[in-house]
This record gives sequence, structure tokens and C-alpha cells, in this order.
Amino acid sequence: MSSKSQSPESQQPESLPRIRLKAKEDRRLKGGHLWIYSNEVDIAATPLKDLEPGCEVVVETAGGLPLGRGYANPHSLICCRLLSRDWRCALNQKLLAERLQEALSLRETVYSKPFYRLVYGDSDGLSGLVVDRFGDYLVAQLNTAGMERLKQPLLAALQQVLKPKAVLWRNDSPLREQEGLPLAVEVAAGEWPDQLVLEENGVQFQVDSREGQKTGWFYDHRENRRELMRWVKGRKVLDVFSYVGGWGLQCMAAGASELFAVDASESALDQLQANAERQGIVDKVTTLEGNAFDVLEALLADGHKFDVVIIDPPAFIKRKKDFNNGLSAYKKLNTLAIRLLEQNGFLMSGSCSMHLPEEILLDTVRGAARHVDRHAQLLFRGSQGPDHPIHPAIPETQYLKAMLFRISPAL
Repeated sequence: MSSKSQSPESQQPESLPRIRLKAKEDRRLKGGHLWIYSNEVDIAATPLKDLEPGCEVVVETAGGLPLGRGYANPHSLICCRLLSRDWRCALNQKLLAERLQEALSLRETVYSKPFYRLVYGDSDGLSGLVVDRFGDYLVAQLNTAGMERLKQPLLAALQQVLKPKAVLWRNDSPLREQEGLPLAVEVAAGEWPDQLVLEENGVQFQVDSREGQKTGWFYDHRENRRELMRWVKGRKVLDVFSYVGGWGLQCMAAGASELFAVDASESALDQLQANAERQGIVDKVTTLEGNAFDVLEALLADGHKFDVVIIDPPAFIKRKKDFNNGLSAYKKLNTLAIRLLEQNGFLMSGSCSMHLPEEILLDTVRGAARHVDRHAQLLFRGSQGPDHPIHPAIPETQYLKAMLFRISPAL
């Protein structure tokens, strides 16, 4: 869509299509939520099927009173997302720049260096958008049809507020498929480097944001990694699902004696070794490529033991219907981890599954410890960092759990 079509002049609220809600279906929005589901819409008054994916709309109550302005996608279960409660507010570069400036202000309050998640979707008033900052470089994911249609004014707003050397559209998320969007990775502006450099908790890393997972790095565990650094000096560490070394290499920087890193990706482990070389500790790092469950079983069979085990798996429970199978995987993984620990060793157990409540993860570790006749002591509970702020009305924005336990012999 051209920038002209996004201008306030061409997007007068009177000319926009309406999304009219059924009676009493405005309660969630008035309570702070920003999503509208297709079964909440009065189809007779506003036929969803006639709307173009990503188009700007005004949202109305059943009585016709405007509730705000957003964008719609008739092909998605979440058929509309609110961006402003001012129905006269155009979705244009000006609004996007204001939201980006607000997001930047929050991050600069907390972080002294420009390495963080700059935009976390709904929590920053930019539903469907994720932006990670790597110094002068930005990696963005446009995960909805509405954000895709705002691509050009968004790029202009990013350049206006951040003045980056380059911007990468990392549009290969499965969420785009749900929105009927193509998958692609492309440079939006500037010259993109082969490797990005970032710093977290005083440790430098290089990552490949074109080919790496998600945007190339997982900033969400920053606070939890910092906590673990307090406990690892002189200890032998096993980092499972290690990716490029976010957990394990920060442990080494904090004085851990040795690191075993497990991942299914050869390229991720190559990058981890390169990062270990940057730290000058490559001789203290062993990488093990393969399925995590198989590798842990093999380590057990070979009699290996560790002082610290970190398990930070991908989401085993992506949808509610995956819950039972996913929970079984968490149970098996935590049991294997506990069996690999030395007496009075430390277990950092993480989950990025939004559908796994924190208390169930806690009970999973308790049960795993009892299953192998161990005593677990919870030392720390962590969540996502302040660059992933939680929207109080949208539970989906709170997903990350991290728990640190000491595992000792049974009482």
C-alpha cells in the first residue's frame, strides 16, 4: 500500500469500513483487550467477508458508538486488532513513530546499551509487530496482514525514530501463514552485515539474524541468565537447547569451569564455538549435536554428571490441544536433567509455552525430583524481561517461565 493511501487525508474515519460488535461483546475491549474474534462481530451489520485483509476499520458497539480504530482480517480467527481507542486517529507514519518513541523511551530507561526487544506487539500498542534491536541494526517481524499493509509507513517511522544503518524484514514466522501471508526474509533498507554483534549481561555474542532462529537472538531470558550467573562459579554446566550459547557462555563468563552444549542445529553449535573463541574459552567447551532427549540419555549411559543443568526448550505446547503431549515432554526432560545432576546441583528449568502455567511447571519439577528420589528447593522464579512488557488484559503476552532449583538427596 502506498504511503499516500495511509495518509490521514485519504483515511478519513467517515469513509472507513465498520466492524460492529454484537450486543455486550464490547466488554473485553472496554476492559483493556485489543483483539476482536469473528464470533463477536455482527455479521449482518458488517459482513466480514467483504473486507480486504489488513484494511483499516472503525470498531463500533452494537449501538453504533465508535470504540476505536484498527485493522481487520476476515480470514483470521482474530478478525480485528485495535491500535487506537481514538477512532479518528489514522494508522499512519505519525502514529507509528509516536508508538516507537514510547517503546524506545521504556527500553532506554532500563538498558544502557542498545540491545533489546524494541517492540513487543500488543504490549507496545503495535499489535502484530515485533522489532529486535542490535545496536544500529533492526530486525522486524510483520506477523499480521494489517502490519504488512503498514510496511512502508512503518519503515519510514523506524528510520525517523531510530536512524538505523539497516532494517531486515524477518517475515518467516508461522503466524504469517495463519494470516494468509507469504514467508520471506528481505533487507528493507541499508546494507545488512553477515553477522550482528550484541551484548547481554556484559558478554558479547555474534549472531546470524538472516538464518538464525526467530530474529537471531532471544532477549526474553536476559534477567534469568543474569540470575543464574550468580550461582555457577567453578561449576560444570550442561546447557540443553543451547542455540548459540546465550545461557552457557554467560555462565562461562561468570566463572563456570566447563560447558557442555546440546543442540539439534549444527550451524547453531558452530556459532556457539565461534562465540566461545571470542571469549577465549573454546578449550573448555564441548558441543553435542542431536535430539536433546537422545543426547541426555547417552550422557547418563556414559556416567556424566554436572553441577548445573539448564533446560530451555522450544514451546512443547503451542496450542491447547498439545497440552498433554507437551507436558509429558517437560516431565521427561526435567527428570533426565535431575538424574544428570551432582548432589546439591542446580537446575534451571524454563518454558516459553504460554499454555503451560507457572504452577504446573513448578509441580512438574517437584514430581520429577520425587520420581528419582530427590529433594527440590525453589530458589528463584523468573519471567520475561521489561523489554517484553506484559499487557494486563492480554494473557497471551505473558508466556515465559524460568525456575532455579537446588536438587539434593531425599530428606
